[in-house]
Amino acid sequence: MSIINFIKGVGEKLFGASEAQAATVDELKKELEKHQLSAEGLDVQVDGDKVTVSGQAASTEEAEKIALALGNTIGVSSVDSQLTAAQEAPAAVMYTVEKGDTLWKIAETHYGKGKGGQYERIFEANRPMLTHPDKIYPGQVLRIPPLD
Repeated sequence: MSIINFIKGVGEKLFGASEAQAATVDELKKELEKHQLSAEGLDVQVDGDKVTVSGQAASTEEAEKIALALGNTIGVSSVDSQLTAAQEAPAAVMYTVEKGDTLWKIAETHYGKGKGGQYERIFEANRPMLTHPDKIYPGQVLRIPPLD
């Protein structure tokens, strides 16, 4: 897949993580399970603030969600996703939330003026990591799926 960069001082606080160091492999795998993403068969490695994940995901969407769930945690500056997808699909655009952003504004930026109502598509593309459309934060990385 690719390397995705994150702001390492922003995200979910996991046990054992700090701004200088990502959480342990076991804690990161627990984070995947929390988001209903299977860690079975995945090789997750931590080197300071960098995480590498390899193995097979069911789909491109799941592979992207795995990378985001790992990266949107305190102490992770990048995720090198070497995942392969059993079911290939066009990759989503990765977007880092900025101060003042809303999903509506992000949809208008990525899909075009007058398409803010497509924010639900972005929300759904980031579930279960997002639990409510209004609960995004600066520094968080989101998937922006293509419009059909």
